[in-house]
Amino acid sequence: MWKLALGFVAFAALALFVIFKAGGNIDMGGEKHGSEVSHEAEPAKAAPAAEAPAAAPATSPAK
Repeated sequence: MWKLALGFVAFAALALFVIFKAGGNIDMGGEKHGSEVSHEAEPAKAAPAAEAPAAAPATSPAK
């Protein structure tokens, strides 16, 4: 039983070390909506100049 507790403590310590060393500023608050969102809006994509007309559906030969 003591090995299980020791393994848990070691894994938790390693996980915290990696989180603080690698990321540092990790937000665990969940999804953000509204003014607290930190990402920028994507630029608008240009519409294609001319779209190809839709192809006619293929017909099967009459038997």
